[in-house]
Amino acid sequence: MSAQEMALDRRERLRQLALETIDLKNDPYIMKNHLGTFECKLCLTIHTNEGSYLAHTQAKKHQVNLARRAQRDASAAVPATSAGPRKFEAPKYTKIGRPGYRVSKVQDPETMERGFLFEIDFPQIATDSRPHFRIMSAYEQKMEAPDADYQYFLIAAEPYETICFKIPNTEVDRSPDRLFDDWNESKKKYRVQIFMKQEID
Repeated sequence: MSAQEMALDRRERLRQLALETIDLKNDPYIMKNHLGTFECKLCLTIHTNEGSYLAHTQAKKHQVNLARRAQRDASAAVPATSAGPRKFEAPKYTKIGRPGYRVSKVQDPETMERGFLFEIDFPQIATDSRPHFRIMSAYEQKMEAPDADYQYFLIAAEPYETICFKIPNTEVDRSPDRLFDDWNESKKKYRVQIFMKQEID
């Protein structure tokens, strides 16, 4: 018997043994796809036939993933004790609409860097709350098809809806004197200025 025949014979014996010990009908991880091949939903692998899937279930990768899933399910089932760390729950607010805003284009006369000045009014901002901003890539957002030429500048404050500005996808100058914000609590006005680094040809 050649080495190839021996390997085929061994594989067939393993398949028969696995068929005796594993009930494929009740296996939650096997799925037959539209191409007629079998997928392991736990390991995200594809197998040409049941025998290949059964051999996979006996292999190290599947067994490790089974142990991880069992450990995760066990830890999720354990109720949190009073002595454990308490989860912080952010207060829930009813959104009251978008704040008023003004956007101005700015340019530094010395460096010639171009930028934006955002001025937002939050007259009904939540007590002890402060607005904050974030820069998001086109691939993080789910509202539009990603466009590599743009990024998004988000400003949020409770209970207002988050507002978003589409800006060129140029590197933001994050120096303290170039990217800064100011919250005037008495006037409830928030100002953010950003400058985009000049692209050197």
